[in-house]
Amino acid sequence: MKKTVLITGSSRGIGAETALKFADAGYNVVINYNNSENQALEVLSKVRSKNVSAIAIKSDVSKYSEAEFLVEKTISEFGKIDVLVNNAGIAGQKLFTDISEAEWQKMFEVNVQSMFNCSKFAAKNMIKNHSGKIINVSSMWGVCGASCEVHYSASKAAVIGFTKALAKELGPSGITVNCVAPGVIDTSMNSHLKREEIAELIDSTPLMRLGLPSDIANLIEFLASEKADFITGQIIGCNGGFSV
Repeated sequence: MKKTVLITGSSRGIGAETALKFADAGYNVVINYNNSENQALEVLSKVRSKNVSAIAIKSDVSKYSEAEFLVEKTISEFGKIDVLVNNAGIAGQKLFTDISEAEWQKMFEVNVQSMFNCSKFAAKNMIKNHSGKIINVSSMWGVCGASCEVHYSASKAAVIGFTKALAKELGPSGITVNCVAPGVIDTSMNSHLKREEIAELIDSTPLMRLGLPSDIANLIEFLASEKADFITGQIIGCNGGFSV
């Protein structure tokens, strides 16, 4: 029986690349999106072209009931969830004193609440099957913090704490929980950066380039594989040496 992966926020960027990577590995793929339907359908088409089963499901995973629907629809379609990739997220740059209460809450709803929601519902299925992999996407800023990104850094730090605690709790049930902490990746999330800002970031990276979505997708797929069966509770940086 083929394994099934559910990837939140997989209509573009890291999520889309991860969907393609798992398709190459022969997984059933569930693509999740909220607003970007056309992009999600493009990813779906590319995934299906690799001769694997795939569906795209619209769901705002920051909403408890919609996350429940997403997980239940996945199980109804494919029977189980073998891998959950909590990738849905937003970013933001702002002086701390200018961050509104609404902006703070929104950051945590998307970056943390969605992870809680999907993990809770998926874990029930994984515990039943005594197997599963949960992989959370944080950020190097969740490890070391970023000026003018306090709300983003704090939310991504929460992802890290969540990962470590859940790994301890679900380990006896045969489930691993790990976290990927990307550096600066060449995606639309960083498209607002000016050319000189990009140049400074590259200059600060020992490998002298921005990361690619495929760099993160490769790591996520590895953590989902049997090669990583004895790895859990880990925060693995993929940032070209930026945070060394």
